[in-house]
Amino acid sequence: MRHMRAVVLAAVLGGSPAGADVLGDWTDILLTASATARQPATLQTRTMAMVHVAMFDSINAVDTRYAPYKVRAIPAPGTSAEAAAAVAAHDVLVSLFPAQTASLDAALDRSLVRLTDRDIRASSLALGQRVAAAILALRAPDGSDAPNIWRAVTAAGIYIPTALPVGSTWGKVTPWILEKSDQFHPAPPPALTSAEWARDYNELKSLGAKESTTRTGAQTETALFWAVPTAGLLSGATRAMNDVAGRSLVQNARLLALTSMVQADALIAVFEAKYTYNFWRPITAIRNGDLDQNDATAPDRAWEPLVDTPMSPDYPSAHCISVAAVAAVLEKEFGAAKVRSFRLSSPGAPKATHSWGRLADFVDEVSNAGVWAGVHYRNSTAVGTAMGRKLGDYAWEKVLRPVK
Repeated sequence: MRHMRAVVLAAVLGGSPAGADVLGDWTDILLTASATARQPATLQTRTMAMVHVAMFDSINAVDTRYAPYKVRAIPAPGTSAEAAAAVAAHDVLVSLFPAQTASLDAALDRSLVRLTDRDIRASSLALGQRVAAAILALRAPDGSDAPNIWRAVTAAGIYIPTALPVGSTWGKVTPWILEKSDQFHPAPPPALTSAEWARDYNELKSLGAKESTTRTGAQTETALFWAVPTAGLLSGATRAMNDVAGRSLVQNARLLALTSMVQADALIAVFEAKYTYNFWRPITAIRNGDLDQNDATAPDRAWEPLVDTPMSPDYPSAHCISVAAVAAVLEKEFGAAKVRSFRLSSPGAPKATHSWGRLADFVDEVSNAGVWAGVHYRNSTAVGTAMGRKLGDYAWEKVLRPVK
């Protein structure tokens, strides 16, 4: 598995906002901890949401500008928002990754090294610990630890591949913001006898093949760039957008919390849909193109995708719902027409740097990447994107609203 930690190279404009270090430092720490523990994408989004929400509620308690997510607190005068946020992040991560306690304790010591006032240190510790405990208790019964009980279709004595799919129970995890996981449940994928299915099939068969002669070098690079879990890349995009003079610590903490929660809910919603429809992946469909009763879909028994196929059903695209949900929140915060340029690197294409000046282009790139990688049909990316936009817009209006 490629390393899950994404690196924000730079933002083209702007300086460092107040308090950027505590949010950025502990985001990097949580990504490293998650990668060390080899968390799958589902659990990684849960970890990120727990940490960022705990940090937000701690900071917002000191500088109350928004409705809290979980914890309403009145800290002692002088309490450090930065220190409380670091303590909250630390305590969440220690609970999730007890084997990494020593390194996490060392990271907290670095965060608090300049906080020498005994009373301020005590009140900051108390606030961070209280918030972390509340978030941990809130998410403990969310169903994220349900066993994988998926059963393959087979007959007694017949060998089939033995790897278990991922996310088979994730659609039943308690959402962070959505009222229920199927709130934006999509319509079924195209009928296999339809012209739309044939168009998607043949586009992907050509552009997504490992040995494609129609995919360009730039398209290959883009496919590989996004062939990694999105949580690190999307937190990087949010941090790059936050990195502008004049933004407050609590503003930036709120945006990180919102974008992390919509990522978490995106995977809950998309796996609910994936396992409802159980739609075949391109490598299965193209090798069995003679089974769909569509004369326009010729099979290729040796076809392989550019990128290894994820172990879950195709429809809809998880990458697309996640990216579109985050982009919808960022559009609400910064405006939809044109945003300050930002750029990212990815472990999927270590020599590449991609940049965007419009969030629509950011979303479109991910949609194309799924097709060029050979892992998602065009309709799957379009439907995932539409679900993500609905989720992001809903989240913006639902939680962490400004205090009037």
